[in-house]
Amino acid sequence: MKKIELLAPAGNLEKLKIDVLYGADAVYIGGKAFSLRSASTNFTNEELIEAVKFAHSHNCKVYITFNVYPNDEDKEQIDEYLLYLDQINIDAIIVSSLYVIKRTRELKCRFELHVSTQESSTNLYTVKFYENYHVSRVVLARELSLNQIKQLTKHTNMEIEVFIHGAMCCSFSGRCTLSNYFTDRDANKGSCSHPCRWDYDLYKDGKCLNDKFLLGSKDLMSIQYIKDLIDIGVSSLKIEGRMKSVNYLAHVVKTYRKLIDDIYQNSLEDLNVYLDEISQSGNRETTLAWLKGYTDNNDLIYTFSNSPQQNFLGMILSYDSDLHLALLDSKNVFSVGDMVELVSFDRKTVEFEITRILDPNENEVKIANNTFFKYRIFIPFEVKKYEILRKKEKK
Repeated sequence: MKKIELLAPAGNLEKLKIDVLYGADAVYIGGKAFSLRSASTNFTNEELIEAVKFAHSHNCKVYITFNVYPNDEDKEQIDEYLLYLDQINIDAIIVSSLYVIKRTRELKCRFELHVSTQESSTNLYTVKFYENYHVSRVVLARELSLNQIKQLTKHTNMEIEVFIHGAMCCSFSGRCTLSNYFTDRDANKGSCSHPCRWDYDLYKDGKCLNDKFLLGSKDLMSIQYIKDLIDIGVSSLKIEGRMKSVNYLAHVVKTYRKLIDDIYQNSLEDLNVYLDEISQSGNRETTLAWLKGYTDNNDLIYTFSNSPQQNFLGMILSYDSDLHLALLDSKNVFSVGDMVELVSFDRKTVEFEITRILDPNENEVKIANNTFFKYRIFIPFEVKKYEILRKKEKK
């Protein structure tokens, strides 16, 4: 049986490298054109070449998001871009438009076609429709239960991709016009202003109520359902978050990687082990959403009750093995005497105490409290670029 794919997001080249090193089987990224999430950095054509080269050297696939709904004036640019993607050997595009699907075949592009979740595919008839267009995979809408996904995978040989973690839209898989209405920023052109996450005054009989009205959903987190999704024949498990931090990506990708591997190796630990680790990523409130079946507002609506994650201290940029000093891209305050943990992509988490901190002027300091600085800290063992430093949680 083919092992299920772990698919991770990357908004820039650094994040792609984090995904790959921490265990993703495939990454999805956007170019400067035709990609939703225009607020993320996205990749220039030259960066796409480097991304493909780095990922392929680590046996990781690269999927390009081509999921906007193009206009007539985009036609020539579409052809040019599709041919360029084919030339640099990307593995697939994630597409919404039937015209783009048709044009890809006419141009004889070699990469696969994956239908985006923007198409809100919720049933077998839709999947069968795309089979006629020689599509390799359908990314299902996030509004399906585990049982509905199971019934669908039973009756198709098409690859099925399911979202397992990250932010969700309050509308059906992104089919929303609120952003356009309020801010003239088109969600289906990649410029969503996320008005669902604003808080609103709620009026009844002309009187403003005290409670704020919320639309935004909690984040999806499906640790409990990964084994079930594997058992029913899902092909790919997708993490949301091209605009997320390196800390988020490192912890989420590493946790799901370990969970998937443990399932296949029959060495599954107590699920609390994986839940505790993924909580270090800085998630908002989480939910199992529709995977478990019927759900309601109490289970879905984000309440803004959780505080920001302060444990992430930064990412290692380099290490001087002679002086045992690591250069840290600092993100939160830490002090001499703090117990910290080094999270790695190729070894177990290591705990140690901060004993020495140098500021950018090489002055010894007791506290690192400027997140615009890159501090050097004493670490008695060798560390690597892209490893993560976090403050140890007090029990």
